[in-house]
Amino acid sequence: MNLISFKHLVIGLCMFAAAGMALALKPTQKIADAGPQVDLEVMIPKQFGDWKIDESITPLIANPEQEALISKIYSQTLTRTYVNANGERIMLSIAYGGDQSDGMQVHKPEICYPAQGFQILKNDTDTFSTGETSIPVKRLVATQGQRIEPITYWRTVGDAVEVSGVKWKFQQLKYGLTGKIPDGLLFRISSIQADEAKAYQTQDKFTRDLLKAMSPRGRERIVGNPTPAT
Repeated sequence: MNLISFKHLVIGLCMFAAAGMALALKPTQKIADAGPQVDLEVMIPKQFGDWKIDESITPLIANPEQEALISKIYSQTLTRTYVNANGERIMLSIAYGGDQSDGMQVHKPEICYPAQGFQILKNDTDTFSTGETSIPVKRLVATQGQRIEPITYWRTVGDAVEVSGVKWKFQQLKYGLTGKIPDGLLFRISSIQADEAKAYQTQDKFTRDLLKAMSPRGRERIVGNPTPAT
């Protein structure tokens, strides 16, 4: 066997081994299939604290193209508007997907809002404290004409909350190395208000009230297993 043929043989064997390793490491077990099934309608209370469902304002509705994509990405979605005794309204949107592999990543507001004709004027990372734990969140401000809509959201992958794309991918890969496909969700709240600081304050209070009213299992689905608040 001449040198060129031997080199080709070695390269071919290496490629075959790499392909076999990639197949062996391909995640096949969905975490969502192993645990209790998620039911957002049951998990999220319709009334809690000073908040109740209000039908007078409908949260952002996706166009038909986005609706088809959302249906592909998520196995469940929940959209509600809540109001308190002071007339403050919070729009809540939760999307859950049992498969957070590369082809099924959650759909971020930075993408879906501009697709609906909004402009994103602010896109910052912040930390939200539930009083017991802290999680990273994104704070956005979207505008469309006279409408100013501050937004707070976060994403989960498995039992971790990550808003950074790099960290989200790292968590996904960690699961992949164990042969598991993580589930995940996107939790988004927003309100129509020009004073973004006050809007975020109200959104945080709403979220703390909501989490307090949920079951321990439900809270873990929403905020994962974050670090204790300091």
